[in-house]
Amino acid sequence: MLQILRAQNWLAADPTAEQSAWCERAAALLGPQSPDRAALENLLSLIFHYDACDTLASMEAHVVMSRYAARDVVRQLANLLLDPAPLTVERFREIIDALKSQVDIRGRELFHPLRLALAGRPGDGELDRVVLLLDDAASANFSEPVKSARARIIEFCSALD
Repeated sequence: MLQILRAQNWLAADPTAEQSAWCERAAALLGPQSPDRAALENLLSLIFHYDACDTLASMEAHVVMSRYAARDVVRQLANLLLDPAPLTVERFREIIDALKSQVDIRGRELFHPLRLALAGRPGDGELDRVVLLLDDAASANFSEPVKSARARIIEFCSALD
């Protein structure tokens, strides 16, 4: 993990205790989802690089955002993430439960817009793990600043036309 972070200039010096703890958690969450180093690096890049305009410019984003209730999911997600409390596993579950009840949809119609807005692309469950690492990475002060889940949803909503 540290080798990847250093190679990408996401970590400039020896890691702080907070950065080391984040790396251990990231390895535990993303390692089993990554069949090789390239896949792990790809997932990590979603944490360290986020641009909502670039995300929304993709054909994949257009497909996701054109689905039933996608904008409703993003709007409700934004309302829930305006609370500055860190996005923990428990809070993520609460947000998912709230979205399910407020928007009354399940499956990819719920998760793909959420993952697109927060991870920068739609996809499967490994992106939920990326989302769970955002706030801790943002507070760990890596060389490359990480945008929190709250910052990402604000940027995403601002970029929506």
